Amino acid sequence: MGWKSFFGLDDKKEETGPDPLTGLTLSNLKVGYFVDYDLKTWEVKACHRYEWGPGDTTYEWQLVSHDDTMYLQKESEDEDEWSISRPIDFDRLGPGIKEHILEHDDPPDAISFEGVDYYMEEFGGGRFFKDGKGPGWEFLSWTYEDDPGDKFLTIEQWGEEDFEAFKGEYAEEYQFTNILPREDKQS
Repeated sequence: MGWKSFFGLDDKKEETGPDPLTGLTLSNLKVGYFVDYDLKTWEVKACHRYEWGPGDTTYEWQLVSHDDTMYLQKESEDEDEWSISRPIDFDRLGPGIKEHILEHDDPPDAISFEGVDYYMEEFGGGRFFKDGKGPGWEFLSWTYEDDPGDKFLTIEQWGEEDFEAFKGEYAEEYQFTNILPREDKQS
């Protein structure tokens, strides 16, 4: 060992690989990462993608805590827009919603759910890519918002008669903290 090595002045740099803590942002969440939101720690279980047309993509992360599952979505138009949603039983939207869609090819313009009135905001068709891969599945989606525009309902139609519903609210990136990758168990 020379005097340069002893004092840490050696020109040789130790190869340690990429810094695992670089790029820990909400947009860069990966399966196995952890993030804190609403006083809970959530684990990323899946990363999906929705394509609505050329240049119009929504990214979705399935987040699971010990007693809950939710979906974090990011849409980028002029700036990133974040939302969280949870699945609800489609039948809870009320009797006749499915029949209305099948009869009119669209749901009603307004839906009341849990004492809140929601009004149709947008409609679109797209492709869903589970885990961001594959050829994707075609689906239709209707989004409703409450009057202040803080909460939303989404109805998705997969095939002729398969429907799903989600209840959600808009979120801000700063509400998600302590993003950490899963510790690798390597020897």
